[in-house]
Amino acid sequence: MQLRITLWGNDSGASPAVSGLDVTAKSIGVRKVAAPAAALSYRVYATREGLVGGTTANGHVIVSSDHFVALPSGRNLSPKGSTQYSVQVCGPTRCETAPVWDIGPWNTKDDYWNPGSTRQEFKDVAQGTPEAQAAYLNGYNGGKDEFGRHVSNPAGIDLADGTFYNVGMNDNGYVTVTYLWTSGGGSGGTTGTVSTGGSALNVRSGPHTTDSVVGSVANGSTVTITCQTSGTSVTGTYGTSTLWDKITSPRSATSPTRTSTPDPTARSRRTASAANLRRRTLVHGKKHHDHGGGHRGLAE
Repeated sequence: MQLRITLWGNDSGASPAVSGLDVTAKSIGVRKVAAPAAALSYRVYATREGLVGGTTANGHVIVSSDHFVALPSGRNLSPKGSTQYSVQVCGPTRCETAPVWDIGPWNTKDDYWNPGSTRQEFKDVAQGTPEAQAAYLNGYNGGKDEFGRHVSNPAGIDLADGTFYNVGMNDNGYVTVTYLWTSGGGSGGTTGTVSTGGSALNVRSGPHTTDSVVGSVANGSTVTITCQTSGTSVTGTYGTSTLWDKITSPRSATSPTRTSTPDPTARSRRTASAANLRRRTLVHGKKHHDHGGGHRGLAE
């Protein structure tokens, strides 16, 4: 504790004096601020969406090597071209952050990442467990989806082709999905928007192109930038620069202490959230999904 006393003289020139000072310390309660809750993550079965040339639930026309995901509920569907709702998908080799642009697989009202108290349907299924998984593995709902169809796999997410191969998938299987909008708070950094012209942006362990790739972020995704540092000169959408951004959101699961992206492709800028969501009419409530595999190669 530190005290300071300031004394002022009057116009007559008299000098002020202090003869004594009593100081009493009083204990006051300190309110503890809880740390922000981490975004929810679950291990779910993923299938490859395919459907190049088709239209997603938000009106996006699917292109070859596309980067987005589908979830079996329209509650968290991003508007066309928006990353308002995004997930981080971690596969066998790397992680990618991609927007939610479609609805499926199997169900259209199964927001399984929510607790039963707010889940749209299937409230008695454990949080984090897709209804299709419960139906396929445990015979829930007679082994059927919301439309009464027999569930032939436990899928809880569909991955567009570019995302599917980029995270290291060669066949359908389990991935770790983080539902980024469920985060309890931000890190206080600056928001940036990835702009590559189409392809995913590599996230590296340091500010050099020789540093290992630890993940990727889809074009148009929003990231949280905590600081900048100098590194390899990179030419991107906004020009040439040696500045690299350190990002914490989305964070790579394999490099939690430092993830870097070249600044020319992740220029800091705020983006407005679109208010209106458009949802397509599904034939029998279900898209046709590719449940096969066998393709080789990773999107780079």
